[in-house]
Amino acid sequence: MNNYRKLEGLIAAPFTPMNPDGSLRLSAVEPYADLLAGSGVRGVFICGTTGESASLTVSERQAVAEAWVAAARGRLKVIVHVGSNCAADAICLARHAGQCGADAIGAMAPYFFKPQSAAELVAWFTPIANSCPLPFYYYNMPSMSGVSVPVAEFLALGGKAMPTLAGVKFTHNNLMEMSQCLMLDGGRYEVLHGYDEILLCGLSLGATAAVGSTYNYAAPVYNRLIEEFRAGNIAAAAELQRYSVRIVEVIVRHGGGVRGGKAIMRLMGVDCGSCRLPLAPFTDEEYALLKRELEAIDFFDRVR
Repeated sequence: MNNYRKLEGLIAAPFTPMNPDGSLRLSAVEPYADLLAGSGVRGVFICGTTGESASLTVSERQAVAEAWVAAARGRLKVIVHVGSNCAADAICLARHAGQCGADAIGAMAPYFFKPQSAAELVAWFTPIANSCPLPFYYYNMPSMSGVSVPVAEFLALGGKAMPTLAGVKFTHNNLMEMSQCLMLDGGRYEVLHGYDEILLCGLSLGATAAVGSTYNYAAPVYNRLIEEFRAGNIAAAAELQRYSVRIVEVIVRHGGGVRGGKAIMRLMGVDCGSCRLPLAPFTDEEYALLKRELEAIDFFDRVR
């Protein structure tokens, strides 16, 4: 941790490329990394919700991590999501991330047998985080995990048990709780903003890095938003944030951020295939409709 530099800017949450039969398409990772690096993205948070981690085997997740580390070539920070309902699997993934050259790891809470308190969550994560020397981020996403432990309390307790605890990926719209995390212990912990459609709110509270799925294909919009915010042009930043909401509205009509967003990648020139079941595959008719809806909001011009 001594030489670790805090994350800044946009961190994309990549989709896991797949072939029509559902197998991994690792050959797509290299052009995918080229696209992200060229669009101003600073890093990737792989095999999380967007990357369908819960639908992948441990060996597949390791293969994806190795592919991203190789493709990043120092252009992108690589944060590997190692969370699992099985502690042994999470520890295996954490150790592998440390061995394959990743920059950091993160993990969401177990979502079947759920921790009920900050102390229980710390007890769960401690052997996982301490099995690897890389910086560790708690992936807080109560809408998916069902775990709503007070995050500031978790960080305060966790910092005593996990020397590598760097902060939290905060995918929640409780901005008071986000502020509490940012203020904790003189700003000791990083808070990675995790809701793309309210990024401006996170920036106003002091977040300096953000992790999200729409940064895969709309990073220029958000980078302009950040630039306008830093220049004090709040009205211009707000207009860009409202435009991002229009993008999200299209995605929602096509199955949400994972299913709809993954389909957009094909329209951006990096075919990531369809999602694994139970998320339904995209049809040619849906691709055509998605393209028309994006053209209607000038998407392809505004993300250049």
